[in-house]
Amino acid sequence: MSSIPLAEYRKMIKARPKVKSRRPVRRGTKTVSEGEATLAQHLKAHGIEFVQEFKFCETRKWRADFHIVGHKLLVEVEGGIWSGGRHTRGKGYQADMEKYNAATMLGYTVLRFSTADVKSGGAIESIKGMVGNA
Repeated sequence: MSSIPLAEYRKMIKARPKVKSRRPVRRGTKTVSEGEATLAQHLKAHGIEFVQEFKFCETRKWRADFHIVGHKLLVEVEGGIWSGGRHTRGKGYQADMEKYNAATMLGYTVLRFSTADVKSGGAIESIKGMVGNA
């Protein structure tokens, strides 16, 4: 087995193209997921007024994906549930529980849906049932 001199090895390492990270980090902005974009279209199509990225707590930076205007209803579209995303790992799951419990204690009803729920139409049907727009 032949060995490569250290200086040559370092040149090879420096010559490798840098690989970009999978997801760019964007401070202060949020990329809208497919599930959120689809749900926004469904809500508009059914004439349900909503606010996206609704800050429901004055003392924390918590935001809900959707607030249904005129109702104390928050809607969350949970992403990455099958790919080990933030919502299914310990720290993220724990933070979500704290957030959703706080929303409930503030008088909100929280509905949580997967992207599959949104795409199948199940999410909009549940929301319509809650707001009396069935």
